[in-house]
Amino acid sequence: PILPPMRLLGELSDLGLVRRAARAVATELSAIGFNLNFAPILDVDSNPDNPVIGDRAFGRDPRTVMRNAVAFLQGLQEKNVLACGKHFPGHGDTDTDSHVELPIVRRSRGALEATELRPFRALAAETPAVMTAHIVYPQIDPQHPATLSRRVLHDILRWEWGYDGVVITDALMMKAKRASALSYSSALSSKNTH
Repeated sequence: PILPPMRLLGELSDLGLVRRAARAVATELSAIGFNLNFAPILDVDSNPDNPVIGDRAFGRDPRTVMRNAVAFLQGLQEKNVLACGKHFPGHGDTDTDSHVELPIVRRSRGALEATELRPFRALAAETPAVMTAHIVYPQIDPQHPATLSRRVLHDILRWEWGYDGVVITDALMMKAKRASALSYSSALSSKNTH
C-alpha cells in the first residue's frame, strides 16, 4: 500500500491510524515472505535544511516521534513483522544527504540526548533491530561515522543502554560510507608510513 508521509500521520495525532497503517504494510510484507521492515524512522526532523529526512520523520518533536513510532512498531508486530528503528543515533539534524556525502552532526552529547537520541533510547527495549547512520558525531567520536564507531555502537547502544537487539548498517553503497572508508583508509596509511 502507498502510505501518506509519516510526517502527515504524526501531525494527525491518531495513533490508531498509525497502527492500522503499519498493519497494512506488514500484511503486504508477510504476503510476499518478508518478516522484517526497515521502519519506523526514529529520526527527529530537527533541521529544516535536512535534504533527506523531512516528511519521512513523524515530526520535529521527539515526543511526537516516540509516540508514533511505538504505534507503528506495534502495528508491524501485530502482523508478525519485526521493526527496525533507524537511523541511529539520528539523521534529523543533518544538512547533507548521506546517500551523496558524509554528514557531520556537531551537537553536544547533551543536545543529542535531548533530541536525536531520545526516541532511540525510549524504544530500545521494544525495537528488535536498529539501523545505523553513516554520519560523524564529533562530540561522541570525531574519527568514525556511527556505522564504524565503537563509541556509538558498543559504548552507548550496547553498554550504556543495554541494547541486545540486532544492529544493521544502512546501505553500504552510499557515498557517505564510501567517503568515510576512504578517509579512514588514508588515515591508517599515513599512520603506517610514519
